[in-house]
Amino acid sequence: MNKARVIYESGTDDIINQYIVFCKVFNEQTKQYGMTKKAVIETIRICRDRNVLNEYLAEREKEVVTIMMSLFDEEQVLKLYARSERHDADRETAKRMIKKGKMTLEDIAECVPSLSFDELKELEAEVMQLA
Repeated sequence: MNKARVIYESGTDDIINQYIVFCKVFNEQTKQYGMTKKAVIETIRICRDRNVLNEYLAEREKEVVTIMMSLFDEEQVLKLYARSERHDADRETAKRMIKKGKMTLEDIAECVPSLSFDELKELEAEVMQLA
């Protein structure tokens, strides 16, 4: 059996607790500003005002901003990739439905709402050409 330790904010001033506070502040700021540079800058400002990781942030603020922004970029790329994969899968599903010929494009549009009606018409033309 695997065990996991969950670390909570303890109210102490140690580095782990400060990092937990930093993460909480960051989560609050991303809820308010989204995954933006403003969220990162505000997180740093708030933490420095609260004396959380103050020395580290004072010495490495630019580095922290750069690293956190690159994490946003990676997350955005992954989200776009996942969205693209879903879109491709939805197109394949719609093609199979069109090939079966048992549903109208309007019905297929209800089953696969991520595809526009124009896109479904294009898929229908493509399927008919291949038949």
